[in-house]
Amino acid sequence: MSYQPIENYGIIGNLETVALVGLDGSIDFLSFPEFDSPTIFAAMLDSEKGGRFCITPHLGHAKRTQMYLPDTNVLMTRFLASTGVAEIIDFMPIADGAHHSAIVRRVRTVRGVVRFQVECAPRFDYGRSKHTVHRRKDATLFRSTGKDKTAVRLRSTQKMGVLGGDAVADFELRAGEHVDFYLEDASPDQSAGKDIGQWCEESFDETVRFWHTWSSHSNYTGRWREVVQRSALTLKMLTSRKHGSLVAAATFGLPEGIGGERNWDYRFTWIRDSSFTLYALLRLGYTEEARGFMNWIEARCDELAPDGSLQIMYGIDGRHELPESVLSHLEGYEGSTPVRIGNAAYDQLQLDIYGELMDSVYLYDKYGSPISIDLWRNLVRLIDWVCKNWRRKDEGIWEVRGGQREFLYSRLLCWVAVDRGLRLAERRSLPAPIVRWRKVRNAIYEEILTSFWSEKKKAFVQYKGAETLDAACLLMPMVRFISPNDPRWLSTLDAIGNELVDDSLVYRYRVGNAASDGLKGEEGTFNMCSFWYVECLARSGQLDRARLLFEKMLGYANHLGIFSEELGPSGEHLGNTPQAFTHLGLISAAFALNRGLDGDWRA
Repeated sequence: MSYQPIENYGIIGNLETVALVGLDGSIDFLSFPEFDSPTIFAAMLDSEKGGRFCITPHLGHAKRTQMYLPDTNVLMTRFLASTGVAEIIDFMPIADGAHHSAIVRRVRTVRGVVRFQVECAPRFDYGRSKHTVHRRKDATLFRSTGKDKTAVRLRSTQKMGVLGGDAVADFELRAGEHVDFYLEDASPDQSAGKDIGQWCEESFDETVRFWHTWSSHSNYTGRWREVVQRSALTLKMLTSRKHGSLVAAATFGLPEGIGGERNWDYRFTWIRDSSFTLYALLRLGYTEEARGFMNWIEARCDELAPDGSLQIMYGIDGRHELPESVLSHLEGYEGSTPVRIGNAAYDQLQLDIYGELMDSVYLYDKYGSPISIDLWRNLVRLIDWVCKNWRRKDEGIWEVRGGQREFLYSRLLCWVAVDRGLRLAERRSLPAPIVRWRKVRNAIYEEILTSFWSEKKKAFVQYKGAETLDAACLLMPMVRFISPNDPRWLSTLDAIGNELVDDSLVYRYRVGNAASDGLKGEEGTFNMCSFWYVECLARSGQLDRARLLFEKMLGYANHLGIFSEELGPSGEHLGNTPQAFTHLGLISAAFALNRGLDGDWRA
């Protein structure tokens, strides 16, 4: 089988895990039962060995469309032809207090008579484990024979057969008729003994009600309400209800360049990404999610290393070790190898995480709830560590594997860490070594102005001694290090526009010119950086240009308003999807631009 474009997929989720549903009606990616569990469907990474749950209506060359039911994450896929119209409604049930991973698929004929073929072909443990299959009344039970012993059960209102270890069916539906499929974790037998049609109907009502209620809590009323809310709904799906943490993206192994080796596992919780998420959700009025993440952060701060340092990333449950390995038996999306699971970057030194963390804590204390004294004591240790270590080389925000450097962005965010600590201490009258912290903050500030400014470029550069640019410096005015109208900043913004911007699209750096990332091949433009650029233009008063580029960027979203990590030369989506950072950048840019257009410069 061939591979669908990455942008052809919608996403459904239950705050425990997510599934990707293609325009062809196939679920081609599902880690089960949690975000970072092994996959049971991974046809996106190997069309033959990965596994899928495919529902195919036979309608010739039907037009295919997808949409979400308004203000929900309930996905509808339609197939439209002159001979008939069919639709599939996909969702993952969410019930209050329940932790039970399942997928509901309702297949319906809208017009005419449509023949459907169904194939549920799980491949356990990333396709490494064999499985057994048994038919039991209205259910088909699949059980891994590997170490994980994962088991899933497929219930259906349609009689299923078994062929080669897969559940299959072939049937016709007339206009108004439907069939339900319910794929669930076989351990907690919650649907046993219930009429499966009624169970699916009740789950649908509960899930729609949950998403409607959640969406109604948003306080965003700006010009781009629909796209902002879709981004918020996407971020919510990437959030663990059990742990309060957020995964950086739903998937692993999707390439930043087709055929290349830049293929990473993003199903973990980065301090950086999650801190930006907390900021975005606070802006939208979602304080409950912010509180859940702060609880997760407080637990990580209770586990600081003896010297007061943090890891850059953790498992969603807070585990510290994320060993990286290669799934050599998978061919990779469009032959892009290696397919990696785990992420060796977890033990890198990335100094910027402390600034992102402290910025989010400061904002939460200001707009959410006051932090505890125990958390503050840990934060003092953390800031003291930054004061002693801010001059060190590190791998930086882009997690380079070509050697450590003294990166501008790392220095900038160390300044933020100390600055926000000072602000928080003074605002709450909390005990802290104020004089010492001020001295360090000022020293970092002067170092950035003298050691990272290029008179030749008239711009701030990527790392000390370089003459190359890095889109990460777009955060400089956004974290209030420099005025968005400062002459040095405006000349830097112009330099970025000349060297890193291609129409509305922004490269994070130019491969080959910047600090070596230790990898071969090219990559696309970074969607997050494109939204940062829009926000910087808006903050500097270039509102017409900012609005034009923002709305052009929205045109690169897929048909559902979802973005992956990067865009390729022809606008194709690249990298893991959906990526939290991209949607965070979209929300932040929409806020800043909307306020600027309204004449409110508090952005």
